[in-house]
Amino acid sequence: MVQAQATSETSARRRPLKVGLQLPEAERVVRWSELLAMARLAEDIGFDSLWVGDHLMYRRLEEPPRGPWEAWSLLAALAAVTSRVELGPLVACALFHSPAMLAKKAATIDEISGGRLILGLGAGWHEPEFRAYGFPFDHRVSRFAEAFTIIRTLLREGEIDFAWNYYQTRECVLLPRGPRPEGPPLMVGSLGERMLDITLPHVQAWNAWYAYYGNDWRRLPEIMARLDDACRAAGRDPKTLERTVAVLIELPGGEGRWSVDRSDQRPVPLRGTPEEIAAELRAFAAVGISHVQLVLDPITLESIEAMAPVLAELDRG
Repeated sequence: MVQAQATSETSARRRPLKVGLQLPEAERVVRWSELLAMARLAEDIGFDSLWVGDHLMYRRLEEPPRGPWEAWSLLAALAAVTSRVELGPLVACALFHSPAMLAKKAATIDEISGGRLILGLGAGWHEPEFRAYGFPFDHRVSRFAEAFTIIRTLLREGEIDFAWNYYQTRECVLLPRGPRPEGPPLMVGSLGERMLDITLPHVQAWNAWYAYYGNDWRRLPEIMARLDDACRAAGRDPKTLERTVAVLIELPGGEGRWSVDRSDQRPVPLRGTPEEIAAELRAFAAVGISHVQLVLDPITLESIEAMAPVLAELDRG
């Protein structure tokens, strides 16, 4: 009944793309009670998805380290307290987990959520957290290739017997299976040529963080042309790959999103009235983006509430 109602509500809208929300990560310490309130508010006002970062800690030389809550525990909790929104890591670092255990976690959260998980995957990038938590940082893409083979095979086929350079998973069976016979949809968060070669034959979606494209939809056609070429090289129709991006939005009280690397050029955030922000999001849809994850500055309950008129404006078509 809940799924049927959600489908009816979605079909009645004329929203040109799905709109998700990234929950707080390392901007400040946010307790579960506030995260719960944010998730429920986001679902109530019409967001399509909720996302959490899969990081362990951030270290910037001139400041004390910062850290988020553990992503998979949060996803399980969010799956239990929401009923409609899709959920996912943005994106999961495959190298922070045993690949088979990550597949097990994904299947379990997909079950708890009733089939609402989107499994975003990447190879990680912030070396200090690898070192601090005891994960090897060398040969990241080669390690990812093996991990990705194990994860996707278990979720799609339910079993694997695998032994290569970095991982061994012998006679592994994924039981019980989640609510979807082929598992949750897979999404890769990378622009790297090797990463695309590894993942594009198998994933349903691609994602870019806002810094990758300067937070400017005008720069996306060139990037997506490269994706089209990579899809053709992988033997798939580019039209079958969903394109998604994170979008930085600054609201009253925003002071610039905290970044682990101050050497990065800071992309200009979207600002303006609800109508102006909605117009910019329509422009993302016009260049082929089907799902955005909004990164709000500041990330507060008030900021989430301020997005309600933006969503309402998008629903007008």
